[in-house]
Amino acid sequence: MNYDTAGMAQTAYYQYMTTLPAFIRSLLLTSTLSFATPIVLVGIVLVSLYGVGQIPLFDGFSQTGVEHIVRFLAVFGNGDAVEGALTIGLTCGLVGALFDTYAFYRHHYLKGG
Repeated sequence: MNYDTAGMAQTAYYQYMTTLPAFIRSLLLTSTLSFATPIVLVGIVLVSLYGVGQIPLFDGFSQTGVEHIVRFLAVFGNGDAVEGALTIGLTCGLVGALFDTYAFYRHHYLKGG
């Protein structure tokens, strides 16, 4: 068996180098989508409430809903709703990256390589 300068078997080294780009690509995609999903969902809810607010009978419902959502986001953002949305997005992105790392590890562990 041939060994490289680091003492790692060449077949294991090549297997590691071929899976690393796939892992990084998967990790970046998962964390980006996990970050964007809660922000997009909150945006859709806010835009929907603003749209419903254009109907005269639902104006009070719309304003109340928007105020509750903005107050909820402000709790996580030290009084700023945008910072709260970013905090929730970053947390979801980190959790998504951790889950993807675990799934990638389990896939290789169960595969036997």
